[in-house]
Amino acid sequence: MELGLPFETYVEQYRYKYLALYHALRAAIHSGKLPEGTRLPATRELAKLYGVSRGSAAQSYDMLMAEGYVVSRQGSGTYVAEGIAMVDQPPPVEGAPVLSAWGQRLVSQSGDYTSAQMMLREPPRGTISFANARMPMEDFPYSEWRSALSYAGGSGGIELQNGAPPEGDLELRQAIAGHLRFTRGIQADPEHIVIFSGSMQGLVLMFQLLVDPGDQVVMEDPGYQGIYRGISLSGGIPLPSPVDDAGLIPRDWDADLLVVSPSRQYPTGAVLPLERRRALLNWARSRQAFIIEDDYDSEFRWGGKPIEPLRMLDNEGRVIFVGSFSKTMFTGLRIGYAVLPPSLVEAVVQAKALYEPISPAVLEQRALARFIVRGGYGRHLRRMTRLYGARYEALRQAMDTHASELFRLHPGDAGLHVYANWLRSEEEYVLVQEAARKRGVMFRDASVYHRTPGLPAACFGFSHLDIASIEEGVARIAQAWLDMQKT
Repeated sequence: MELGLPFETYVEQYRYKYLALYHALRAAIHSGKLPEGTRLPATRELAKLYGVSRGSAAQSYDMLMAEGYVVSRQGSGTYVAEGIAMVDQPPPVEGAPVLSAWGQRLVSQSGDYTSAQMMLREPPRGTISFANARMPMEDFPYSEWRSALSYAGGSGGIELQNGAPPEGDLELRQAIAGHLRFTRGIQADPEHIVIFSGSMQGLVLMFQLLVDPGDQVVMEDPGYQGIYRGISLSGGIPLPSPVDDAGLIPRDWDADLLVVSPSRQYPTGAVLPLERRRALLNWARSRQAFIIEDDYDSEFRWGGKPIEPLRMLDNEGRVIFVGSFSKTMFTGLRIGYAVLPPSLVEAVVQAKALYEPISPAVLEQRALARFIVRGGYGRHLRRMTRLYGARYEALRQAMDTHASELFRLHPGDAGLHVYANWLRSEEEYVLVQEAARKRGVMFRDASVYHRTPGLPAACFGFSHLDIASIEEGVARIAQAWLDMQKT
């Protein structure tokens, strides 16, 4: 039986055929058209079926495998992974409600949930995966965190029944204000800080408040896929704007909202120079626009001088500073926050109250406040910064030794992954991913972050790997390249 996919539809959206095939397969898995356990065609068969190279077919499988959608069974083939939550809805019955335009957009882009779940899946045994970056829990100060949780519950659990207002626990907002004042130079009033269930919830709420249907919203290209989806779901029109080695290139955009990651651009890691940061603030002033500063991944900084956030330079209340604890603590701690201009506080709190009249995860909020105020968070950051700095240096040296003719790493002073440009042909990039998979190593294809076509690139997450695994993984990539030369 042939595998039927809307391949041509996806070819119209994406420049490369392997990306079109990847998205078509992923959509079929999400919808349930390819149920868990389904055996997929061999790469040779898939390539023949859709008129692509075998390397393109292999690369689409590699991307799905890196994200946990499919698994490879030696000698048997490639199968849809088990445990994937399907999002397809049954056909409407008479009298059933019809989704609004917003609801239809939400369902059509609901891959966010499943993709997040896939990030938690472990790669096949023996595989060294650079695809994801996460906190190594063996180095997390769990006993100190457990003590903070116990304190937050109160004697005999007396505090467990007490809630917090929509804007979040006051002690946590005060602790965040103190932390930002000391580490980032941001003079933040606790009354201007709102707590969210992760930074993405905060971003989407800002889009819903600040974006009218049809409004253009500037975002970085390449950039975080969730921002593109959040803008689109809110009725806005994403306006991808180019990024170079120094970050977002300022322009006179016809827009009233900009989303930018100046301290560490996602995914390239570029740091926006001071003159560009000032140019963005001048643009916002001239347009009476707002800037959302996404500070997603800059707490772990092992080199370079401290970066002045846009919020620190803003004297007119134009910058919304958004941060998260999910990367600095652990993935399951869904606590994000926004430092708001005074003019937006009331509107944001009222809007959030519609979704969450009582702030969720209050126990964790109070524990985190305790953890910050007692110095545990600062000690944890310093300890992990030293660890990540050593692992980054191991990756840099291994790449320089074994793969300098294959990848050019973007230099980094912070963060949990490194962006790398591929130095060979596009066809060879497709083939080396397949060859690397056979050698038991994976890395993330960075093309998924581009809204407009870009040169082949990869992201190497290293935070969860020890130095020996990093060196072994890079050596396997180099060996995979040599394998290709022999065929």
